[in-house]
Amino acid sequence: MNSPSIHRSRLGLAIATALAVGLSAGLAPPAQAQQADAAERDAEAQRLDTITVSARRREESAQDVPVAVSAFDDFDLVEMQARNVEGLQGAVPNLNIVQGRGSSSAVNVFIRGIGQPDALQTFDPGVGMYVDDVYYSRIQGALFTLFDVERIEVLRGPQGTLYGKNSTGGAIKLVTRDPLGEPGGSAELTVGSFGRAEARFYGNTGMRDSGIGFSLAAVGTGSDGYVDDPDSNRSFNDDDTLAVRGKLRIEPSEDFSLGLSFDHTSQDTALTLGQPTAPLIAVDLATGGVVPLVLPAPGEYDFESRTSFGPGQGQELDHTGASLHMEWSPSSAWTFKSISAWRNLESESYIDIDASEVELGDVLVAFDQKQVSQEFQFQFGGDGWQGLAGLYYLNEKVPSHQEAYADDFIQFAGAPVDFLRTIDDDLETTSKAAFLHVDWQFADGWNLAAGVRYTEEDKDYDRSTTTFWGAPLEALGATFAFSASDSWDAVTPSLALSRHFNDNALGYVSANRGFKSGGFNGRANSPGEVSTFDPEFVWTYEAGLKLNSDDGRLLGNIAVFHSKYKDFQARVSEVVDPEAPVPTFSFPVLNAAELSIDGIEFEGVALFGDTRLSAQIGWMDAQYDEFTDPRIVVDPSLASLHDHVPFSPDWTARIAATHSFYLANGSTLTLGGDVSYRGDTWLSVDNREGLMQDAYTLAGLFGVWDSADYAWQVRAGVRNLTDETYRTDGQEFSSVGNIQTVYYGMPRNWYLAVRYNF
Repeated sequence: MNSPSIHRSRLGLAIATALAVGLSAGLAPPAQAQQADAAERDAEAQRLDTITVSARRREESAQDVPVAVSAFDDFDLVEMQARNVEGLQGAVPNLNIVQGRGSSSAVNVFIRGIGQPDALQTFDPGVGMYVDDVYYSRIQGALFTLFDVERIEVLRGPQGTLYGKNSTGGAIKLVTRDPLGEPGGSAELTVGSFGRAEARFYGNTGMRDSGIGFSLAAVGTGSDGYVDDPDSNRSFNDDDTLAVRGKLRIEPSEDFSLGLSFDHTSQDTALTLGQPTAPLIAVDLATGGVVPLVLPAPGEYDFESRTSFGPGQGQELDHTGASLHMEWSPSSAWTFKSISAWRNLESESYIDIDASEVELGDVLVAFDQKQVSQEFQFQFGGDGWQGLAGLYYLNEKVPSHQEAYADDFIQFAGAPVDFLRTIDDDLETTSKAAFLHVDWQFADGWNLAAGVRYTEEDKDYDRSTTTFWGAPLEALGATFAFSASDSWDAVTPSLALSRHFNDNALGYVSANRGFKSGGFNGRANSPGEVSTFDPEFVWTYEAGLKLNSDDGRLLGNIAVFHSKYKDFQARVSEVVDPEAPVPTFSFPVLNAAELSIDGIEFEGVALFGDTRLSAQIGWMDAQYDEFTDPRIVVDPSLASLHDHVPFSPDWTARIAATHSFYLANGSTLTLGGDVSYRGDTWLSVDNREGLMQDAYTLAGLFGVWDSADYAWQVRAGVRNLTDETYRTDGQEFSSVGNIQTVYYGMPRNWYLAVRYNF
């Protein structure tokens, strides 16, 4: 675990490196470019910008895409006060995206009630995460820091006939800046609450006329943490991240381009701690009784938590990747694209799942994930139609080592019994797919888009687990191992009919099928727990309307959807008889449920003079049609465990406003704020009382000053203005010590940033 002084030394190194690279590249402030930018910004102030997206693998306005897509450029991200992808929370209807699973690098993301309810590597994400069209297989390492992003696209609903990996919930695409632009860049320093200190740098040297460009982006972030342990005087839930990305783009001719990208992220933080919400218990095997250990603290959470882990037991991550993009257009009718990528994610994290000073759910999770992927796209078209055919390949290997410590869970005649479980497992996934998508303008203003995808996924899994017991139960120690292999395939079609009523109105209806492959119980510790779960499937039917005014000052989009979700992969906790609580350490995975999910989504932006208003509203009704849980047969009182679908609040809403003041010296002052609302949210598959968050409202304020030539910018803001205490995620392992832990969003915090554009 790093001290604040080490945080700042790494940050200083990042600043010095970034500035040295910028100076060596000879990036002087181009005055003409600054004046052009100022004129362009003044012109944009008179109209709303319609962001260009690549949701359908080609560049087009977001208002012309018959898909529910939310798009944000770099100016939007500033107004949202977004430091990482978690900043999208509230800005997209029916999206849940938070730091999750007790990890400083993992993201918990659900779209329209569909996501990944368990962090274990034997589960696949329900929402695809992409950076420059490269798919990221794990939710660990996906809490991306936003430091060179051109735009973010959030596609809602199943994806597969256009995107690399099939996904049931949707996709989030980060598109980084193109180095073949006007030469220049920026350097930024930020300070803020909880010892926050950040440095960000971006610079590029290329111009499109030269046919070659290189860019370098770097960021160093640090903070002291906002959760304290009063017993040890240590702080947790901190940040210490250093990330860099270099991009080379070459266009030797008009019909061929090549892009090479390399990125590396290093993170070294203290623990991410939450709060227990249910009494933590031990079990005495001699008497069969329950022994109370820790009671939940009464009242509102005070951001004080305790841990049994000592100094030096934190969370480390190294994430490295490279990609090669090639594009060749032999004629106006044909384009061939190749996307080759390699990624390596190494993580060693201690996670105190019970979030207390006792040792119940304390684990070490270490893995070394490697993935290679290759995608080929063939884009073709003619008069009134366009087509895309693609091939996709992904191979992922995830060997891991885990240790589970529970010295306080088992007692024998009142004496604690040491317990350690070690796990070594290895999962290999090979995914292959072919897809075809055709868009046909069959009449004036009418388009029919049809697609189909065939996916085949093979998985091989090996697991070995050994238990070590202390006196007097040493004889119970044993090793259990098994291997499993399986494969699944699926055909997933898509169909959309759209109508341009005029230049300012688009209506569409669509149907899409999503598929997520099956897997194995990655917590099986005995022969009876070995199981394979089946794939998930979802059909989503959607109707939408996209509108904008003639004067470019009003934009409004509305979508209505209905989803049928089958074979929901649910990890649950085994039933423990409260009268004779013999621990089972069992966590079955069930294809438990069928769901119906209905919703309405609205996004609107309005420009009134120098005032910009925006609103995002989502309503969702997610219900289980059935939930087949054998535990309820054993104990009918558990039937209420599945009254609510996790991470599916009925309402999500946000209203934001900004106003720009043009000062006498030519500079600009922009003031803004937002208010967001989220309805009741259940934080686990099993609806335990403590694992939910009541409806809450958050507010934020910010101000931005830009110099007349846009060379200097000063930003300041405050988030969680009313200092709301709210839960964002939960961990439920109630069959081990009654663990039911929640994690909290950051309390009120402020920041001040100074940026120089050159």
